Amino acid sequence: MNGREQNGTAGSTLQILSTDARKLYLAALDNGGKTTRRGGRTNDSQALDELLSIGLLVPDVDEPEVFIAIDPTQLSASLSLTWQRQALDFLSRAVSLPAEFSELAEKFHSPGQSGGQIEYVRGKALINQRVRQSTTGGLGEALAMQPGGPRPPDVLAANLGSDLEVLRRGATMRTIYHASTRYHQPTRDYVTTLAAAGWQFRTLDEPYTRLIIIDRRIAVIPVADDMSLAAFIYDQSVIEYLAEEVFERNWGRALEFDGNPAVPRQVVSRLRHTIVELLLAGTNHRVIARRLGISERTLARHIAEMREDYNVDSLFQLGYVLGRANHDGDPQP
Repeated sequence: MNGREQNGTAGSTLQILSTDARKLYLAALDNGGKTTRRGGRTNDSQALDELLSIGLLVPDVDEPEVFIAIDPTQLSASLSLTWQRQALDFLSRAVSLPAEFSELAEKFHSPGQSGGQIEYVRGKALINQRVRQSTTGGLGEALAMQPGGPRPPDVLAANLGSDLEVLRRGATMRTIYHASTRYHQPTRDYVTTLAAAGWQFRTLDEPYTRLIIIDRRIAVIPVADDMSLAAFIYDQSVIEYLAEEVFERNWGRALEFDGNPAVPRQVVSRLRHTIVELLLAGTNHRVIARRLGISERTLARHIAEMREDYNVDSLFQLGYVLGRANHDGDPQP
């Protein structure tokens, strides 16, 4: 790491010159405002090149091997103005870049192209950013399948305002959640607000994969289980398949959800059937709750109600009765 990098990271103010360049310039002032290139010293040579490039030293017209120090005050005023103009130019380019490249991107992702049909994006933050960018030109329809149980309350609260704005602009929105979200109060509140504004929600209690489809022109699917890597699909044939054969089929099997705290009987039955299977497999409560996307408190309530249904006092007795019922082929609660 050179002196400039050290100075740049040590303080909050960006250092324009490296330590070696500063020393060389001050030494030139001590030497009557002049210096020469000294052989054999790499640091001095690099510092000299740095001062020449920024303009604090210039070659003497009469003696090119001699370098003369320039007034920093005059140079800084001129250099600052030049850099400000360059910064404004770069900022203007950055703002106009998406519009400039939109036509090229549309052609790149068109079905007639052999490449560009699938783009891999790594990192959750970048994936979310790319999804948001895909809707900047306006959103007509979005389809989403969101497995994994309830989303964090702070995420729901942060998204509520922008989600309502999307609906006000006339977008059609449909989302499939896991059935366990019906037991999550923050999710129920979120769904109640959006459902009243026109967003459609359903829940599905069987396993499914995360999927987002934007205006039937972009589909996003996970490549890694933790969503650290996602595939953005632009092939219209694949998108149509995902929309009709994956989303619509799951939507048809899912149950309507408007945030009402009353949980449909079939949801409770399927959930308890899964709890029974996990209990009989020896899975502990914390793991069961995590897999089902419910709290341990909700899990305990389901177990307590099952104990009451089977008229047993302990978890051991419940396990025995459930095991006998399972062995005999009796229906589970």
